[in-house]
Amino acid sequence: METKQAIAALAAIAQESRLAVFRLLVQAGPEGMIASKISEQLEIPPSSLSFHLKELSHAGMVNVRQDGRFMIYSANFDTMNSLLGFLTENCCGGAPCAPSSGCAPDSCC
Repeated sequence: METKQAIAALAAIAQESRLAVFRLLVQAGPEGMIASKISEQLEIPPSSLSFHLKELSHAGMVNVRQDGRFMIYSANFDTMNSLLGFLTENCCGGAPCAPSSGCAPDSCC
């Protein structure tokens, strides 16, 4: 992932409602959810949800597909995994970074 893509992805989820939508879609898995179910579960008005889904989609964080008259939204797991890889690319100077209970706060364990 390039730096500009990472910035766009992070910016998209750096808002409470969008982060909640993305996390809900991650929980839903590849099947995704229709917008009305997202709106209902998160209590986000449809007009606001539409804006948030557009922002997430433009950043590549969600995919959308049409099924009849419904638009189904799902988390883009490829982008999510690329972002996680980008964020941890140089973690601990190449040493494994598995957290353990005995780690000092400023060290890699």
